[in-house]
Amino acid sequence: MEWRDEGIILGTRRHGETSVIVEVMTRAHGRHLGMVRGGRSRRMQPLLQPGNHVDLTWWARLDEHLGSFTIEPLGFAAARLIEMPVALYGIQLAAAHLRLLPERDVHRGLYETLRLIIDHFDDPLAAGELLLRFEVMMLEELGFGLDLRECAATGRKDDLIYVSPRSGRAVCREAGAPWADKLLALPGFVLDTSVRATSFDELAKAYRMTGYFFMRHVWEPRAQPPPDARSGFLNAIERSLRA
Repeated sequence: MEWRDEGIILGTRRHGETSVIVEVMTRAHGRHLGMVRGGRSRRMQPLLQPGNHVDLTWWARLDEHLGSFTIEPLGFAAARLIEMPVALYGIQLAAAHLRLLPERDVHRGLYETLRLIIDHFDDPLAAGELLLRFEVMMLEELGFGLDLRECAATGRKDDLIYVSPRSGRAVCREAGAPWADKLLALPGFVLDTSVRATSFDELAKAYRMTGYFFMRHVWEPRAQPPPDARSGFLNAIERSLRA
């Protein structure tokens, strides 16, 4: 068995004296693990850092085997990311989310969004928006997608400013007013990719919304806490914006 693809390094762990197990999010083969012989060498270590864009070939005798990677560089983003706390926490958070999905399942949209996030880590607010959209996509891929197309109560498609914590559906201002303290805020930029978040507070409201549904449908049922990188990412954004 053999294939070639491009991917983004998510992480590594030691394997024996000189090798490492590399975790990669690939375009056409999903999140995939493989062994890199000599991966702990001085030549290979800079290449195998999280966030780097790589060309890789995987082979194994049988498809269900761990297999081995041969990896060549396409872009050394890690050298830039290591200087930015927002980027370090962001790539860790994205990797933690991707580990919720079965290994080797193909998710091209998530891969392309991850590449876009990495390209925008130097703009903390933009990175926060993109990772928020990544979380919305993750909920969809996990089978718990939000329905933000129209108001759950009236069918209106405008003035949607809340999300029902029970149904995950959007609610308009008028219908939600009597229960505003029980509904989750839905910032406008979540609905419209042409709209930018205007403040950290607006961004934080969006993360509270997605965090609620991750906790309810994913983390608690799996007896997992929220990733530490999530709070680290938001704190890093806040510090960067207020510096």
